[in-house]
Amino acid sequence: MAKRQLIMEKAIELFAKQGIESTSVQQITELCGISKGAFYLSFKSKDELIVSIIDDFIKKITSDIDRVVNSPKNVQEKLYDFYLSSFKLLQDHREFAKMFIKEQLHTVNQALLNRINYYEQLTNQAMLRLLDELYGEKIKENKYDLLISMRGLTESYSKLFFTINVPLNLPLLARALVEKTNLLANHTSIVFLNENLVQQIKHPSTDYITITKIIQEIDRLKKIVTNQLESESLDILKNQLQNDVPTHAIILGLLQNIKNNEDCKWLVFMVEQYLNNK
Repeated sequence: MAKRQLIMEKAIELFAKQGIESTSVQQITELCGISKGAFYLSFKSKDELIVSIIDDFIKKITSDIDRVVNSPKNVQEKLYDFYLSSFKLLQDHREFAKMFIKEQLHTVNQALLNRINYYEQLTNQAMLRLLDELYGEKIKENKYDLLISMRGLTESYSKLFFTINVPLNLPLLARALVEKTNLLANHTSIVFLNENLVQQIKHPSTDYITITKIIQEIDRLKKIVTNQLESESLDILKNQLQNDVPTHAIILGLLQNIKNNEDCKWLVFMVEQYLNNK
């Protein structure tokens, strides 16, 4: 396991157990079995560690939802996968989610809050594409109401993970929410989110994803990716993106080589978004 990832995972364990404020860098390094010097080679401070943990988690949510929406599956299967993927990610990172909710982001800086808002807008875009594919003109007037309803269902049922101490049947939960979403789409007529309110749900600026940021992500991954094919694909991808006229077919082929690596999901998402907006 890469040192940076190890620090993040062990920090989450301690944060969930005793809170962010009560956890020191010394305790984190002791649990990791590393020196403070090694910690500060990865993170400048505990605050930077916290920001990195939150940023990493939200990137996973954003890229997972985008992957589900863009899959070639039947559209009702995509809706099911949307809910299942959302809850599975929460279940797999239950300890982090507890910390996230308990601490209320009080240690997070404004720059990260802006980035969280950006990721949320990207997720809204993906969900709206899914709704358009699912229901088309039928929900033209109330698709934003339906978007907010889907978010509300997901957030409300997520609380069960912290109040029920037994494993949840995630496939059943996903099917139940698919049924509720279909009912809302097919049997509601009153529109609350009119054009004026809809302006508050803005499309994010594509300026956020730049070649510079993509190259930085590739350089970060080069330090942790151990598979030879994936490592070579990252090198070629970097060269392609820095070409004056990059070949999209080659880039998409390289993304296929790395897309199954969890660490590379955000890079794949960034590159796809960048190409779509070219």
